[in-house]
Amino acid sequence: MKHTQILMGMTITVEVIDPSVTTDAIGDVFDYFRYVDEKFSTYKDTSEITRINEGEIPAGDESDDMKTVLSLCESTKHLTNGYFDIRTPANTLDPSGLVKGWAIWNAAKLLKKRGYQNFYIDAGGDIQTYGMNADGQPWRIGIRNPFNIGENVKIVTLAGDRGMATSGIYARGQHIYNPHDPVSRIDDIVSLTVIGPNVFEADRFATAAFAMGRNGIAFIEKLEGCEGYMIDSNGIAIFTPGFEQYSTVYA
Repeated sequence: MKHTQILMGMTITVEVIDPSVTTDAIGDVFDYFRYVDEKFSTYKDTSEITRINEGEIPAGDESDDMKTVLSLCESTKHLTNGYFDIRTPANTLDPSGLVKGWAIWNAAKLLKKRGYQNFYIDAGGDIQTYGMNADGQPWRIGIRNPFNIGENVKIVTLAGDRGMATSGIYARGQHIYNPHDPVSRIDDIVSLTVIGPNVFEADRFATAAFAMGRNGIAFIEKLEGCEGYMIDSNGIAIFTPGFEQYSTVYA
C-alpha cells in the first residue's frame, strides 16, 4: 500500500509492503506529520515555535516534544562544533534542519510498533527504510543530479533499518548558512547526501556538513555509522570510502 500527500510544504510518500497493512496505519503516519507541522512550522502564526519566537511562551513552558527537539538541537550544535545552530541571523529559532529527520524517524516507529517489517517513508527526499521492497530486494534510492533534478547521478541500495538525507541549494536556493560566517554564501558545494543508521542522524549531520562547505565530507567520514556523497560546484563528486557499499550505479 502506497500513499502520497503534500504536507509540511513537501511531498511525503509512505509505502508499506506487508500484506496486513491498513489504511488506518498509513493515516496515522500522515496525521503525525500534520501534528509536527502545526507545532514546528516557522511559517504558521499559531505554531508553538512561532509563539516561542514571539515571546508568547516563556522558556521552560514549552511542550515535551518542543523541549526534546530543542535539546537535540543543542546536542547537535555541540557535536558539530557549532555548524548546526538553530538560532538564525534574525535571532529567532528555526529547528527545521533537524525536525524533518526526527519526524520521519518517529513516523517509522509508528509503523514498527504496529509490527510492519517492510516499508519506507520519503519526506522531501529524506528517507527512512525498513526491511525490503516488494521484490524482496533492498530499497533502491536515487540521488538527484543538482544540475538537472530530473535525473539521478547515483542509485544506492538501503536494506533493513537505514536513513538517507540530502542537503543542498538546488531545490530551495541559499537556505543553509555557516553559523560562523552567516553573511557569506556557501557556493563551493551544491549537494551533500548522508546515509546513516536512521534518517534523524542522516538529516541533522547532512545539514551541519553542508554548512561546512567543502570540508563537510571529511566531517561525515569521521562519523561512526555514516557515509557521505558530496557534489561540488564544478559537478565533481567526492564520497567517503564506505559509501561504495551502498552504490549500485555510477554516473
